[in-house]
Amino acid sequence: MSASQSAHGRPMARRGLLVGTAATALTLGTVSFADAATGDDAPDRTRTVRGTLPTGSPDYVYLPVEVPRGVREIAVSYTYGKAPVPAGTQGNALDIGIFDERGTELGGHGFRGWSGGARSSFFVRADEATPGYIAGPVRAGTWNIALGPYTVAPEGLPYEVTITLRFGPTGSTPEPVYPPERAKGRGRAWYRGDCHLHSVHSDGKRTPAEIAAAARAAGLDFINSSEHNTYSAHSAWDGLWGDDLLVLTGEEVTTRNGHVIALGTDPGTFVDWRYRARDNRFGHYAKAVRRAGGLVVPAHPHATCIGCHWKFGFGEADAVEVWNGAYTPEDEIALAEWDNSLVAAVRTSKPWVAAMGNSDAHREPDKVGLPQTVVLADELSREAITAGIRAGHSYIAESSAVTLSFGASGGRGLHAGIGERLRVDGDDTPVTVRLEVTGAPGCTAHFVTDQGTLFTATLPQSGTGTVQWRTTPVYAAYVRAEVRHPATVPGLPGALAALTNPVFLEG
Repeated sequence: MSASQSAHGRPMARRGLLVGTAATALTLGTVSFADAATGDDAPDRTRTVRGTLPTGSPDYVYLPVEVPRGVREIAVSYTYGKAPVPAGTQGNALDIGIFDERGTELGGHGFRGWSGGARSSFFVRADEATPGYIAGPVRAGTWNIALGPYTVAPEGLPYEVTITLRFGPTGSTPEPVYPPERAKGRGRAWYRGDCHLHSVHSDGKRTPAEIAAAARAAGLDFINSSEHNTYSAHSAWDGLWGDDLLVLTGEEVTTRNGHVIALGTDPGTFVDWRYRARDNRFGHYAKAVRRAGGLVVPAHPHATCIGCHWKFGFGEADAVEVWNGAYTPEDEIALAEWDNSLVAAVRTSKPWVAAMGNSDAHREPDKVGLPQTVVLADELSREAITAGIRAGHSYIAESSAVTLSFGASGGRGLHAGIGERLRVDGDDTPVTVRLEVTGAPGCTAHFVTDQGTLFTATLPQSGTGTVQWRTTPVYAAYVRAEVRHPATVPGLPGALAALTNPVFLEG
């Protein structure tokens, strides 16, 4: 591998290839500001670095910057070449972020921000930072600009990075204000939420205020802050929560082998993303998410964008996102894969993984709350909501207009609801499965078991109705409900309007 680099036209030596337990990383020659005058009245100092990354570059390329004392602000801008490529060939895409003098080791102790490819410039200083970045002092030492060559064209990826240091009094860093862990709520009830949302703190276009307003308009009770590879938005919700809206904090951990939502982690938690499935590091960070009080939720596991397809397996998952945004064939595949996992759980008597749905809304016309996960929880709090999601006491609906009640009863007056087990006296004991639906005009109800769909009924045109079906544990190891719109493509199922987690039947 080779890489060229120059600053102000002067050649700079490459530091070589650093190989660790995770994906390899290339470290370029150091950018020095040793000749810069310091002091409150010192002029700004700027260096520009140019180079070309070849095809086959490591996932992350670090550009060290020697920062002297007395720096008030570090500002970075970059550009890169986007030459046309033949059809079917990936062009250039280059992400960017920064680590401070504490280093770039996995775990992110030195992490100070990431914007991916969402913006071409950023700054960091004590009192403020660009969204996606963490405000704090610019301390002396070796900082590292992190470049992520997401895709590289056959001719290579030419880049130009400009670093500006501004001197003067550092100012003070405000204490972050994080959302409370509990909202007033309605006691034990069904609460609606959207746990996959993006703001201006990553590649979204909405502000946190606009997201909060959209969440309330969509009838949501809770949301989860889930920016790509940064926690900078955790402190951006001051004044936006309330008795009617719980704001959870998390991250969309965006690796080269798939994305995973860290849902409901402690505010200020950073989860590293700089590894692939082959590096055998995901389990370590999944455990870190749970230690921080969060859930591990693989996102859009069958998305077709580069690096989006989930390749880490589901052994560490607490739930899985089977419905992401407007319903598409990708979701149909994710739903089928999840259903297969239910069969495997029944066969092996192992724990099952619950399904959830989120909007992944970035900008207009993306709809916040399409879809939404409706969770049965003891209260509107972080602990209760995450417990309900983990247990599968939830269903997914396309909007707040759709409500479901689903359960099974049998034997001696026994009953089980969504995500629960109904244990009756024998495998041939009759069980009645009952679904009540509102807000789904023109839809059909489907009861899906480990054999597949065994019962279908057309709902009244009003969209409100009740459907019942009789079965036994020997005939259906579990039953879950789907409410679907009419099919628009012959031979393919209609889009989902709602979906429940299963009720398990045991004789």
